[in-house]
Amino acid sequence: MIRTEHHEGKTVIVEQIGSPIRCQAIQRATLIGLGLNKMHRRRILEDTPAVRGLIRKVQHLVRVVDEESGR
Repeated sequence: MIRTEHHEGKTVIVEQIGSPIRCQAIQRATLIGLGLNKMHRRRILEDTPAVRGLIRKVQHLVRVVDEESGR
């Protein structure tokens, strides 16, 4: 049996502010990986190095709205 534990940690809220229409396919796939695909959508994501790397790849298309600490 596989155990999955959810750790309450820091989160980051990311909003899509740019359109991926003229972007490379990998950047569009990165947005989908972040859970974004339409303008002005927001997602609450765990603040991990992997998520920070995805945000950095599409920093011209997204903005970090808020960084929250764990409760």
